[in-house]
Amino acid sequence: MKRYNRLVIWVDYFNSVLSRSDGRRVPLAQAVRNPSLDELAEAVRRLKYAPDLHQAAHPKRSFSESGYVSIERRKRKEEALNEIAPILTVVRGAKRHKN
Repeated sequence: MKRYNRLVIWVDYFNSVLSRSDGRRVPLAQAVRNPSLDELAEAVRRLKYAPDLHQAAHPKRSFSESGYVSIERRKRKEEALNEIAPILTVVRGAKRHKN
């Protein structure tokens, strides 16, 4: 059953390796290379959302397993994506500096 009070945010929306026609939804300047579902979930948590994580294949790339988070709808989807993208780069940077 579809839940209209939630947004579905796919990992592929932020993948700089993908073209817009393959599913990327943010500009290349805001995208990261092959983000993980865990990184996306952490970025969403930092924005005070409570994400539900799901492993699944993006409809445009059914041959490749990725995933998505489901978050409560507070604003339009594009606004949420533009809010998440810079935080995802911070999460990626923090992960890199830990190693």
